[in-house]
Order: sequence, then C-alpha cells, then structure tokens
Amino acid sequence: MTRQLVLPVHRTVPWGTVGAAGAAGLLLAALTRAGETAEGLSLYLLRAAVLAFAVGLAFLLDDPARHTTAAVPTPRPVRIGLRVALAVPAAAAWWTVALLLVPPGVRPPVGDITLEAAAAVVLAVTGAAAAVRFSEVTRPGLPVAVGLLATAVLALLFWPGRWALFVPVEDERWAAAHDRWAVLLAGAVVLGVVCAVEPVRRRIRL
Repeated sequence: MTRQLVLPVHRTVPWGTVGAAGAAGLLLAALTRAGETAEGLSLYLLRAAVLAFAVGLAFLLDDPARHTTAAVPTPRPVRIGLRVALAVPAAAAWWTVALLLVPPGVRPPVGDITLEAAAAVVLAVTGAAAAVRFSEVTRPGLPVAVGLLATAVLALLFWPGRWALFVPVEDERWAAAHDRWAVLLAGAVVLGVVCAVEPVRRRIRL
C-alpha cells in the first residue's frame, strides 16, 4: 500500500514552491563569491539561504484535498512520512550544493552549520504538521512560513545572549550555541512526530 502511494503523494507535493525557495537560497549562498565583503558575510548569507529553503519546506504539507484524503485507510503518519521522505533527498542535494557554493576558505564548520540547517528545516515541517494537527486548514504553508520568518527575526533581535544561537564562528559561545541547536533539533523532531498522528476527534455534544 505504501509503495502504491509514493507516486500519488509525489504529485501532490508543492515542488514548485519548494524549488523556488531552494533557488532563492542557492542565490544567497552564491553571493558569498561576490567579493571580499561578501566572503566576510558568508556565515550570515548561508544562514539566510537556510531560512529561505526552510520557508519553502513550510509548504510541504499543503494539500487542497486534505479533507478528501482523510477518509482513506492509510493513516496520516504514513501520508506525512511519505512527503517528508520524498523531500529528504532533495533537501540533502540542495544543502550539498549550497555548501559547495561557499568558498572553502570562508565556509563555516560544516558539521555545526549543518546542524543549524537541519534544525531550521525540521522546525518548518513541524510547524506545518502542528497546523494540520490542530486546525482544519488545507494549506498551512503560508501562515507557517510567516511565523518562521517572524520567529527568526525576533530571535535575532531579542534572544537572550546567555542562550545565544546565532553567533559568529570566532565567538567563544560557538560550541555552546550548537549544543542548544542540537537540543532544539531533537525537540522539533519529537514534536513533529507527535503532531503527525491522527487528531483525536472531538466528541459531539447532544
């Protein structure tokens, strides 16, 4: 049954939106080659590229036929899992290209920046899963994308320094910040799994 669903699910994934966001992200990553000034901003441009791609993945669970497919025997976790599984190879390829676009001499530590990217992407998909789980919307992508952008801006402006996440490579808090990124990623994964389950139907009051 799962194998038979792969092609239909693939057709319903909004690849155009994800692709456009990915292209915008790669353009930002390519700007690191624009000159010495851009090279000095490589970490921030790469983070912006990650955010652009994550915004695109916020649309991954958009499904205008959601209420129609809710009646099929295949449970929601399987349907969501298939969408995520289809997106993983594309996301991995995109991230590889984005890293290669950054000149090696100014490329941030690959493992740490990949951790940031993974957390951002998982948060985007988890936000979409939460919107599907707790509402009746068929296209959660736009509100989740706006929320993700707003959260990123607010975190940059108001996140407490002692729990800093967005720090430069030379900052002594770099290692501690990525410990926090790891916790954030783990929490997002757990929340995403919880939100992927079928919602408990409200009891009808007589």
